[in-house]
Amino acid sequence: MSSHSGGYFLYHSIGQYPDKSTDFASAMSEFASVWGRADDDQWAYLLSRRAEFIDLWCKLIAAPEKTVTTCENVTQGLHMLVTSLPDNYLRGRKVLVAADCFPSNHFLLSGLQERLGFTLETVKLRQGASWVEDEDMIAKWDRDVALALVTWVSSTSSRKADMEALTAHGRAMGSIVGVDITQAAGLLPFAVDAPAVDFVLSTSLKWMCGAPGAGMLYVRPELIGSCQPQLRGWFSQDDPFNWDIDRFAYASDIRRFDNGTPSIVAAAATVPALRWHAQIDKAGLLAHNRALTGQLIAAADDLHLGLVTPRDEAHRGGSVMIRLPSGDAALRLIAQLRQQQLYADNRGAILRLSPGHMTSADATESLIGLLQDSGCRQAPA
Repeated sequence: MSSHSGGYFLYHSIGQYPDKSTDFASAMSEFASVWGRADDDQWAYLLSRRAEFIDLWCKLIAAPEKTVTTCENVTQGLHMLVTSLPDNYLRGRKVLVAADCFPSNHFLLSGLQERLGFTLETVKLRQGASWVEDEDMIAKWDRDVALALVTWVSSTSSRKADMEALTAHGRAMGSIVGVDITQAAGLLPFAVDAPAVDFVLSTSLKWMCGAPGAGMLYVRPELIGSCQPQLRGWFSQDDPFNWDIDRFAYASDIRRFDNGTPSIVAAAATVPALRWHAQIDKAGLLAHNRALTGQLIAAADDLHLGLVTPRDEAHRGGSVMIRLPSGDAALRLIAQLRQQQLYADNRGAILRLSPGHMTSADATESLIGLLQDSGCRQAPA
């Protein structure tokens, strides 16, 4: 079998687009040129790149101006939000999260619960299930839940949560509702007011094709005013150039979540990817993904392999997760795929496949052929 171009199935990890390498090199070369010049243009240039990064994210998720800021990653953004809430807001109450959330978020929340005085309520998977059901999340979501973090699309199953049902229940319970959109941002349409949520977190990796370290935090305007971030600094103010050390006042908008001099390099590196994404045919990208994921699901059925992903595309993100006979079988297959320039990954026995802009139909057929020849076929149940 000859090797194939278009064999990239890793959009659940790092997104790629045709001119990414050239665009990133150009952006970093421009940064180096400006930053290394002995003149006074540096800050105007760098802050304009950060502002463009924020503006492109605002447009993507239909967020109003001055409601989005940068963070290094989702975990940091979640820490910024949770620790900014009014004193004792969480104390004696619960924070709700599903067991199939991104583990880093769970690590953070479990570590904060003693310090902030809340109990972390983790909604478990049913026996043999691949994702947490919405109805189980709702069953645990009572009026003692001060804050709930919803994972829009799970990284372990690509299952898409019912944001309408969960948000409506959260509103009825009087909870703050946040959502981690990382695994589908840029592929599935998302708007911060449809349904209205209180905060949104994402990286710029995966379908957005950006750089590591280029995270974003959105906070609903009505919530911003009651937040007092613990980490604060000169950029947290309406006037960053206030040098009176006895006079500090939080900015009235999302800038209060900034602190010292912002880290801008990751945002500057990501701007070309966000520009690219802003002008592509997003409906076409989703249709391409749906066609290829449909082929992969059909192949898993033909081989009688367990599907770890919902069949109904209305209930899933852009990935297909397939259960192979063992972790060793998955590793052998990954090695065979790599030899043919077909790139996927695994978590134990779970093969993870996410076709995107740089994934071709021919490469998908080749991957299916290798899967058929791998000896992973199971006997019918």
